[in-house]
Amino acid sequence: MKNPISIDAIASVSPLGSAAEEIWNNYLQNSHHFSRITAAEGSWWAGKLPEQLDRQLAELQQEDSRYRHLDRSVLMAILTGRKLKEQTGYTNSNSGLNIGSSRGATELFEKYHKEFTETGKASTYSSPTTTLGNISSWTAQDLQLEGPEFSHSITCSTGMHSILNAIAWLESGMRDHFIAGGSEAPLTGFTLAQMEAMKIYAQNNDEYPCKSLDMEKEKNSMILSEAAGLVSLSKNTSVSSQAVIHGIGYANEELKHGASLSREGFCLQKSMKMAIKDTSEEIDGIVMHAPGTIGGDVAEVNAVKHVFGENHPAITSNKWKTGHSFATSGILNIQMAVLMLQHQEFITVPFSRFQKKPTQLKNILVNSVGFGGNAVSLLISAN
Repeated sequence: MKNPISIDAIASVSPLGSAAEEIWNNYLQNSHHFSRITAAEGSWWAGKLPEQLDRQLAELQQEDSRYRHLDRSVLMAILTGRKLKEQTGYTNSNSGLNIGSSRGATELFEKYHKEFTETGKASTYSSPTTTLGNISSWTAQDLQLEGPEFSHSITCSTGMHSILNAIAWLESGMRDHFIAGGSEAPLTGFTLAQMEAMKIYAQNNDEYPCKSLDMEKEKNSMILSEAAGLVSLSKNTSVSSQAVIHGIGYANEELKHGASLSREGFCLQKSMKMAIKDTSEEIDGIVMHAPGTIGGDVAEVNAVKHVFGENHPAITSNKWKTGHSFATSGILNIQMAVLMLQHQEFITVPFSRFQKKPTQLKNILVNSVGFGGNAVSLLISAN
């Protein structure tokens, strides 16, 4: 990176809530935020938004008739944008916006496709409300941003790729301020059934149904969740910055199949090395992607050991608590890192053998990886 990038503000809506204090307090508790949902296709564990956030989404649709036909992923992005705007550090309408999504308007797409197969007719709203770009375009409209605004998709690392893209815009000088993140509403019968068909979804009913970073687990335990997260970024760091991005890394690896990731996590090795190459300071902790699958967790831990050795930094994950929100998962990882830096407390996974806690928290590496063997790593530092 040419220069550090300021994280001016960060906002999210997730199973952990939306207010920073609420989210932090939930991180301090050794309990998950999953519930069972049932559809015609089956029953699954899932990470749903709290009831108060559901009510706020309903209020959005009531206050503006244009919002009545929008997908849940779009409504969550709009709500998160408003929460970002409430924070100090975001007042700039001359801002770019990139909100990515792995699945996009899943709920509406499934609804309209079902109507089409049953009636042979497509709804007037089916095309404009299911395009990926409407996540960013409607959020930009609501925030009255001048843009540019766009969306992209690169599987589970989409949110972190949005951050990379925003940094490129900032370093090019084409924008001084950018908002980047992800929004995902994947709790539909078809999407959940897809994950189940891959045999990676959690089936157990014990105290912790998602076993992220439990290296002794014998079954896959990924759980999907809905969430949206946005990060306000600028070129000028100041005392008001919540944290600073000091390094970026990205990589991919050769595919064996569409969901492949090498056992040694080669793409993660490369992205982490790239993110830390310009720093001489110690890395105090790593927020792992760690989806709760056997292969995914092993690959990432192996990658960490290849880069840092057996005496590696403290590692943690939040997916045992929040679930996997696809594109938004990387943004929730960034938020977790920022909160740990602010509170100077490292949150470990209660059932994992990785219980190391650093004596200080100054530099935290954040990882994200997705189907297709692509990885992103960011070095987040205290302001």
